[in-house]
Amino acid sequence: MTDNTYVGAVDQGTTGTRFIVFDHGGQVVANAYEKHEQIYPEPGWVEHDPMEIWENTKSVITQALGQAGISPDQLEAIGVTNQRETTLLWDADSGRPVHNAIVWQDRRTTDRVEELEEDGLVGTIREKTGLEADAYFSATKAEWLLDNADPIKLERSRPEDIQDRAAKGEVLFGTIDTWLIYNLTGNHITEVTNASRTMLYNIHDLEWDDELLDEFNVPEAMLPEVRPSSDDETYGTTDPEGFLEAEVPVAGALGDQQAALFGQTCFDAGDAKNTYGTGSFFLMNTGNEAVESDHGLLTTIGFQKSGEDVQYALEGSIFITGAAIEWLEDLTLIDDPAETAELARSVDSTDGVYVVPAFTGLGAPHWDQRARGTIVGMTRGTRKEHIVRATLESIAYQTRDVAEAMEADSGIDMTSLKVDGGAVKNNYLCQLQSDIIGSEIVRPVVDETTALGSAYAAGLAVGYWSDVDSLRDNWQIDREFDPKMDSDQADEQYARWQTAVDRSLDWARDGGSE
Repeated sequence: MTDNTYVGAVDQGTTGTRFIVFDHGGQVVANAYEKHEQIYPEPGWVEHDPMEIWENTKSVITQALGQAGISPDQLEAIGVTNQRETTLLWDADSGRPVHNAIVWQDRRTTDRVEELEEDGLVGTIREKTGLEADAYFSATKAEWLLDNADPIKLERSRPEDIQDRAAKGEVLFGTIDTWLIYNLTGNHITEVTNASRTMLYNIHDLEWDDELLDEFNVPEAMLPEVRPSSDDETYGTTDPEGFLEAEVPVAGALGDQQAALFGQTCFDAGDAKNTYGTGSFFLMNTGNEAVESDHGLLTTIGFQKSGEDVQYALEGSIFITGAAIEWLEDLTLIDDPAETAELARSVDSTDGVYVVPAFTGLGAPHWDQRARGTIVGMTRGTRKEHIVRATLESIAYQTRDVAEAMEADSGIDMTSLKVDGGAVKNNYLCQLQSDIIGSEIVRPVVDETTALGSAYAAGLAVGYWSDVDSLRDNWQIDREFDPKMDSDQADEQYARWQTAVDRSLDWARDGGSE
């Protein structure tokens, strides 16, 4: 059955969309990618065009299959993984978005979140959802869209208020997984990990929370059905008369960071991974227990297989890591991310320079929406090499921020961390991360673990893989990095980093950009 059949994964990320075809050994057979536009209507606002994302999704699927000479009939299933929290509404009749999607990085609802803090709702939100009250999550984005999307743009013949139409289920809510599943199958479905990131879903009762829906004025009629991450019943099939011209089950979905946890085979309590993408996201499986954090981490759903209890995770969300490397490109300090290692090695240190890349506020464990990017310690002798090195170091320091919080909450001393994402191709960064965090860093052979995780979820659902043990057998180490820096030196540099972070806090308030 598996000799000439495959599983495909749509990996819809913050900057682009990828489709990867995997064989039974978990190896990449085909891979196609397209970027989409980043839209910045105002400072602190970030949007994507959902129609562009859907067109790119169709394009990369057909490109990847064409590259490998694979027919759609050879796909046993499709999995979906996605940038989490990014939110859109669309018209149920036409299937057209009512507005651009509001991206997870967007800060336009900061004032609304501060109202929640003033109203004493932070504890309630954390208790029900495991999340901090923050503009990062979907709830305030959906509320903003319901209040501000223009009904005339939606459909001229129906100028009825969007809120009224949403209450009738005529306007639908979704994160990007829901949007893609809807376009692939025609069904309005999400799964537990993405639902857990909306700030509308009770992660203990495993249902949309009436009190939170009422607070954010989000009608239940517009919400998708919530299913397991790996779903034996499947979410539906592609349309045989659609772009694929075949019926392929869409059987698994996970938010991108939970997908990486699954792809790294972190199936047991205590297993941990860190994904270095636009941001970095550090997750530790806590088993069937939803561990509450006292150190600024999120309690979230890790995954759920059909017929089984959900597995929970602790998460440290770092908003800007890989995006800081893109910022160096924007400033023309580098022409290509591959240059960063060479430039960083060309100097002995940062010469006292620290970069805090709080371009969209700070996530875990600080949770300061008004923090902003800061460079401290510069002198007339500061060169671009120092800034490049300091930017790479900021990635390692932010990860240590989260690692220390993770150890404090879980009571587990972390001796090994599985890593993935584009940035881990950089050996210099991996060694630096090992030095700063003081533990072993393990990089797998297949570093596209986000796509692999959603492929695994879909393949398990349809029997392409029999069980999680067969997935563990697929996982192979590419390289391990052990600490080489003196621990006292690492501690000293980290202490200065914490001082630099203090300088960035609460910047965008009086006289700031927002």
